[in-house]
Amino acid sequence: MNYPEPLWLEETTSTNSYLDEWCNRHPDTPELTCVFTSYQSAGRGQRGNHWESEAGANLLFSFVVFPEFLEVRRQFLLSQITALALQEVLSEYADHIRIKWPNDIYWNDSKLCGTLIENDLTGTCISRSISGTGVNVNQEIFLSDAPNPVSLHQITGRKYDCRKLLAQLMEKISGYYRDLKAGRTDEIAARYHAALYRREGFYPYSDKDGEFEARILRIEPMGTLVLEDREGKERKYMFKEVSFVIE
Repeated sequence: MNYPEPLWLEETTSTNSYLDEWCNRHPDTPELTCVFTSYQSAGRGQRGNHWESEAGANLLFSFVVFPEFLEVRRQFLLSQITALALQEVLSEYADHIRIKWPNDIYWNDSKLCGTLIENDLTGTCISRSISGTGVNVNQEIFLSDAPNPVSLHQITGRKYDCRKLLAQLMEKISGYYRDLKAGRTDEIAARYHAALYRREGFYPYSDKDGEFEARILRIEPMGTLVLEDREGKERKYMFKEVSFVIE
C-alpha cells in the first residue's frame, strides 16, 4: 500500500470539509491521506448541488495531495487522474463505464460518480488539492430530482464492500499520482481521452445560445472541451459553459 491507512468516519458533514480541517490542524499530513464515510449530512457536488446518498449504502471519500510541482494552469491533470482511477476500477465491475467531461463517471447515460476538487494555490503552483468523490454503490432507490443517478447495485444486481472498493481506488489513484509526478502527462491525457463518454459520434449539447449537435474533437491541456458542430465549426468550452443534453 502506497498511501496511509484511510480514516473511517461514522458520519460527517462533508469529507472534503473534514479533510480540510484535518490538514489545517495537522500540517505534517502525508500525501494521499484519505477519509471516508457512508453518510454525509451536507455532501457537496459541482455547482453547489447536493449529493444524494442513502445512509450506509454508498462510498463517500476524500484524499489530499500536495502537488507543489504542478502549475495552476495544469490543474486539470488532477481531475484526469482521479477520473481515470474511478473509470478503470469500476470497469472491473461493469461494462460501459465512461468519463463524462470533466470528471463525472457514467454508466451508459446515467451518473455513477461525482467528484469535487478544491485546490489551494501558492503563487503559480498548487500547494494542496483535496479531491472528494461520491460513488453510488449499494443504493437501490434514488428519491431526489437528480435526472439520471444509478448505483453499481442497480447495474449488476449485486451488493459490494465499500472498504474493498476504496482500497482498489486508492491503489489506482496513488499509481496515477506517481505517473503525474514522473511527468507522464501525455499518457494520462491519452488514456483520459480514450475513456471519454460520447467520445465518438454526434450528440446534442446546449450552451448559452441554445441546443446544437456536435462531436468531441479533443480536450486541451487546461481542460477545455473542443467540439465540432454539424457545420464543421469548432466550439471551445471551459467548465460549466456547455451541457450534455441527455434524454
